[in-house]
Amino acid sequence: MKYPRRSLQNRFSGKTSVSSSEALGQSEIFLDFQERLSRVAPINRPVLILGERGTGKELAASRLHYLSNRWQGPFVALNCSALVSSLIESELFGYEKGAFTGAEQRRIGRFEAADGGTLFLDEIGNIPMEVQEKILRVVEYNTFERVGGSESVEVDVRIIAATNADLQALAAENLFKQDLLDRLSFEVLFLPPLRERKEDILLLANHFAGRMAVELGWEEIPPFSPEAIEAMEGYHWPGNVRELKNVVERAVYRSDALLVSDIVFDPFHSPFEGRTVQLQKEILTSEQKTKEQNKLLHQPLKKAVWNLKVRMLENALKEAKYNQKIAAKLLGLTYNQFRGLYRQYQQANSAPEE
Repeated sequence: MKYPRRSLQNRFSGKTSVSSSEALGQSEIFLDFQERLSRVAPINRPVLILGERGTGKELAASRLHYLSNRWQGPFVALNCSALVSSLIESELFGYEKGAFTGAEQRRIGRFEAADGGTLFLDEIGNIPMEVQEKILRVVEYNTFERVGGSESVEVDVRIIAATNADLQALAAENLFKQDLLDRLSFEVLFLPPLRERKEDILLLANHFAGRMAVELGWEEIPPFSPEAIEAMEGYHWPGNVRELKNVVERAVYRSDALLVSDIVFDPFHSPFEGRTVQLQKEILTSEQKTKEQNKLLHQPLKKAVWNLKVRMLENALKEAKYNQKIAAKLLGLTYNQFRGLYRQYQQANSAPEE
């Protein structure tokens, strides 16, 4: 079966890097999200974006900024989970010279850098309570003090926050300020997970395949086989769009530039795992047999012979599906001999007393 090939010239310029937005989709749930985002973008109020990891929260925040009246101002982002709690305050608000050891000169923070524009706080649930208090003051009064300073700094910043944590649960446990949560949630946008956007999977996959083909210097984008498409559309994508990007790029570079058919969802799956498990089973079986043999060798002869008879009798019955005539043939006994042994087994089922 032949598959259509697509020219890269129809989709990308001759540049080696492609900066096209990854916020692509045609599903109803995705388009509904984009409509809600567009409606709130011009409103100069904080917005809270909630979504699982890999759903594209920073892309959504960037789109909010560039659709707002602040689009000519700076868009400054801070991943709050990437910093230890002791550094978040100085990173957000800056510090004065001599505020702490190593502070040799004044440094402005992210709030000042974002003046006139938008500050995106990713994973805001990781911010310590004392810093949340200062953020609340900025939201309410547009002023703050740098670390180690007493002079008020005025800023005009729109805050967009994002997280995959349950902020309401954190607030109920006094781990997040309820007042700040109330101020940040003028609008709450829920980014849909990829498993709810089945119609977008192939669209995004083709986009990522094209980018990877450009990076590899290929003239055409290899298509996906029907089996590859079925596998991608049937997968649950716990890592969402970010995971899809990794899976597709890996599959494209491993392909022969003609057809993408080998989709690997778990790159950490060892090709030797099955062999290892089988080998472990064989070792355990061998060890068990050795233990049983040693046990027989350390028993009195009469008891060992009896136990061996019992094991052979049980194995023959199982193999014969408990048909006694067939079991007798398997053991090389006449039916009467088998019946005599079976009666002994029923009566004792253990070695006779010495």
